[in-house]
Amino acid sequence: MRKFMDENFLLQNDTAVEIYGAVRDLPIIDYHCHLDPRAIAENARFRSITELWLGGDHYKWRLMRHNGVPESHITGDAPDHEKFAAFCATMEHAIGNPVYHWAHLELKKYFGYEGDITAANAAEIYALCNSQIEKDDFNVHSLLKKCRVEWLATTDDPADDLEYHRQIREASIPGVPKVMPTFRPGGALEIEKPSYVDYLKRLSIAANINIIDWESLCAALENRLAFFSMMGCRISDHSLEPPVFDPKATDEDANLAIRKAIFGAGLTQQEINAYKTRLMSWLGGEYHAREWVMQIHMVVQRNNNTRMLGLLGPDTGFDCMSDRSFSLALANMLDDMEQRDALPRTVLYALNPTADDMLATMIGNFAGRGIRGRMQWGSAWWFNDNMPGMKKHLITLANHGLVSTFIGMLTDSRSFLSYPRHEYFRRILAGQLGKWVENGEFPNDMARLQKIAGDIAYYNVKNYFTDV
Repeated sequence: MRKFMDENFLLQNDTAVEIYGAVRDLPIIDYHCHLDPRAIAENARFRSITELWLGGDHYKWRLMRHNGVPESHITGDAPDHEKFAAFCATMEHAIGNPVYHWAHLELKKYFGYEGDITAANAAEIYALCNSQIEKDDFNVHSLLKKCRVEWLATTDDPADDLEYHRQIREASIPGVPKVMPTFRPGGALEIEKPSYVDYLKRLSIAANINIIDWESLCAALENRLAFFSMMGCRISDHSLEPPVFDPKATDEDANLAIRKAIFGAGLTQQEINAYKTRLMSWLGGEYHAREWVMQIHMVVQRNNNTRMLGLLGPDTGFDCMSDRSFSLALANMLDDMEQRDALPRTVLYALNPTADDMLATMIGNFAGRGIRGRMQWGSAWWFNDNMPGMKKHLITLANHGLVSTFIGMLTDSRSFLSYPRHEYFRRILAGQLGKWVENGEFPNDMARLQKIAGDIAYYNVKNYFTDV
């Protein structure tokens, strides 16, 4: 029997151990996360381990709800020590869940705690962590430095002023990672939502352009694209639920849709699809011209619990996988950009693993142009970033293309304690490569194996994003 989460955790043979040794201490590039730039700019501190560890973490919240913890002890106003105890009690039952592993890795990495997370140990862990949190040198910057984060990309609205990004850039503190904004224009795309017209007003103010039609919308977005670029942005992000594509859509159709929306007239599904088709096509060309990377997240079904949405708002743990079909629309959208020589380097994600083989083969349709790994199937996302999900991702990439060109792990997290997820991924990566070797499926050429592992863990993503 192996010791619980020992130094060779997830490394099943000597080959895997040796491979992992080459990637363990590589820097981290977190090309997609939801960290708060204000917290980085102000070098935030935390009142307790509860705020730091449980605040905003819907992965943990969902488990606590499964365990029957009342909402008062999850997102409510229960005392911090009671919320923490409720989480520790939940961990006792979380066998096989990735949060169980992540939580232990986080406690070990940041607080030196190597015991088991249980209700009986909750008070001890709470006191240990808080004693360190109270120290003067425990802050956001120290957490990022501890995990050797080289740069990270937050997720930002085109209407944002990026003031905190400016403060971070101007401070230029040694050891603190570079922080890049990401352009996420969901508000401009979601013409069917009641919030659309109010969003256009926000965007109009940010761009100092009155948006009244298609032409002025594009002008306003172009203004914000230029501003984001000046602020170091090299990445866009879209949540398409699902992608749509109308081959007959024209700019005139998009103009009609936006005019109707502004004047409060109802839109048909065809008009909505035409608008989204033209805007995504236009945006793709803008990203390509700026040599940005375009990310597309798909088939998530959000805010399914209306009662809890009303009580807590979005992003609080009530989303799930969608089973919508989207392969044809996605292919047509990418092909439209490719035909115009306007397809940027692109990272595709899908929340439902039934789309795994489709995405792994979809990226092959638009690979090439002399760019290594031009099209990417992004890291196993959200409900898939667990051990079997990551293994399946690596195996599927290898089956349908070159796993060696993969740009690796990201956190997709709002927590500053999430970076041990990269350790988790690197251990799984080393374990899978080691398994292929031990099975006689690849030569035991350690130099080549460590090069492949190092590329996936760090060097591919470093080379993928230009001018960073």
